[in-house]
Amino acid sequence: MPDTVTPSSTVVPMKETKAQKSERLKLEKNPWEAWDEVRAFAREGRSSVLPEWAGLYFKWWGVYTQGDGLGVTGGVGGEGKATEYFMMRIGLPNGMLTSAQLRVIADLTKRYARNLSDITTRQNIQLHWLTISALVEVVEALTAVGLSPKGACGDVVRNVTGCPLAGLDAHEVHDASPLAQEIAHKLTANPEFYNLPRKFKISATGCPLWCSYPEINDLSFTALRRPAAQGTDEIGYALRVGGGLSTEPHMAVRIPAFVRQDQAYAVCEATCRIFKEQSELRENRTRARIKYLFMRHGWTAESFLVALEEKLGYKLAPLSTDDPAETVPDDVYRDHIGVTPQRKQGLSAVGASVLRGRLSGDQLLRLAELSERFGSGELRTTIMQNILLVNVPNEKVQGLIAELKAIDLHVDVTPFWRGAIACTGTEFCKLAIAETKAFSKWLVEEMEERMPSFDQQIKLHVTGCTNSCGQHWIADIGLEGKKIKKDGVSVDAFFFCVGGAVGRNARAARPLGYRAAADEVPAAIERLLRGYLGARHGAEDLRSYFARTADEDLRAQLTGTTPDKLPLPVERDAPPAGHPAPDA
Repeated sequence: MPDTVTPSSTVVPMKETKAQKSERLKLEKNPWEAWDEVRAFAREGRSSVLPEWAGLYFKWWGVYTQGDGLGVTGGVGGEGKATEYFMMRIGLPNGMLTSAQLRVIADLTKRYARNLSDITTRQNIQLHWLTISALVEVVEALTAVGLSPKGACGDVVRNVTGCPLAGLDAHEVHDASPLAQEIAHKLTANPEFYNLPRKFKISATGCPLWCSYPEINDLSFTALRRPAAQGTDEIGYALRVGGGLSTEPHMAVRIPAFVRQDQAYAVCEATCRIFKEQSELRENRTRARIKYLFMRHGWTAESFLVALEEKLGYKLAPLSTDDPAETVPDDVYRDHIGVTPQRKQGLSAVGASVLRGRLSGDQLLRLAELSERFGSGELRTTIMQNILLVNVPNEKVQGLIAELKAIDLHVDVTPFWRGAIACTGTEFCKLAIAETKAFSKWLVEEMEERMPSFDQQIKLHVTGCTNSCGQHWIADIGLEGKKIKKDGVSVDAFFFCVGGAVGRNARAARPLGYRAAADEVPAAIERLLRGYLGARHGAEDLRSYFARTADEDLRAQLTGTTPDKLPLPVERDAPPAGHPAPDA
């Protein structure tokens, strides 16, 4: 009798999800402790780089593989093709750097990065075109002057942002830069915090303008002054948790607690520990930010405070969300562009607007030289992708402005120039759908020519995909990159969102259901802005106008038609599955 054949009991392992793979790899290795592997890659060449380094571990060192210029459309599985080159972000806590440090960055930019750098929306400086051998040399050069790319990417505490005028502004509530620096020093490259569920963005500011955008950080401290005992004032911090943009924008939740200055770092570390311990956030990388505790897991400001105080081991003083001690600013210019008198009489800060954040190595070198010649050799980057030179004697201000203009950096700019933000785009990013940097520059030039007398504040943000690294959700006009067919050819296009704001009336921008080919965008924006100018009530600003105007009316202005003849709104594309934003 033949043997009976029974079904195999072998269990076929299920394919790992992207989240499971990332979690496994993070448990296997702390990349901050494995730089010698990168040294080996540098000796053996680009082909020796292991996939887990190219796809994950490099990020802990501020490094991404560089795309081929086609963005996501050039690859498969929702991610474009990587080239032999790398991108690196240099962390600048609170945006602070010295002329000596900037000289080194300028030299590295010219030697290794094809003379091209970008200031990012987290006050970093970003380089491109780096080879595998250059990575090691760049890190060594940065380390020698007290800089590092550690923590500028990865599932870690990212570059800690703050006001570029911290310690200098006569109107600041408090100099919070020591707190920002302390957080960066203690948490960056800290092995206890190398494995968070996802990126964790922190802001600490005493700026009355909230220029570091606490509303969209995972954790933010905003200084305030409140009455204390015996008629004195006490300065501490209000606390916000859970802000973020990406594909699902969420404004940070104000926690009803007053944080004393001597409690601030402990509160920060405790919050990081709470985030680290949330295993449910590790199941899906596109929903792994701390904001999802509030958006999907039922957490509230009150329940977070309970968890925080339990972690701290003591109670925090109460601070109601409507406490008059906290003054939430209007959505005003927050970039400190122009000339700002400093606290010390006779000195000013000079803020230069850097269109789309792009600077050559030659410009960086000149900035270092100018900061020494006209100031104290100190510079500050901003989250609006600009740069400030500080401690400039008032009698030297006009001379500095002239020198800045000579290198195409301007202090007095149009609203379109001043409000322009652009992410990396398809030029280097593997997730982008549309090109952004050159488009943003062209768009500003077009708008300046079309509407030279337009004098209202306008934030005009361009992002290359749904991930919002260009922060289009908080823009007056946010443009989200797409591809459409025009005359039978696939071309860059942009989906319009309007009415985003931070501050007192913080809200995410509204998708209008309208998109246009890139070359048609200036005309559409002109129609929209002329509609605003013709219908505004007195000195009504753009944000208020968008808030009271129906989507159909705004879409009619964009299309140049009337509401009764509008085509159906265009659906916003779904975000790419499994590929969270590199810097949203």
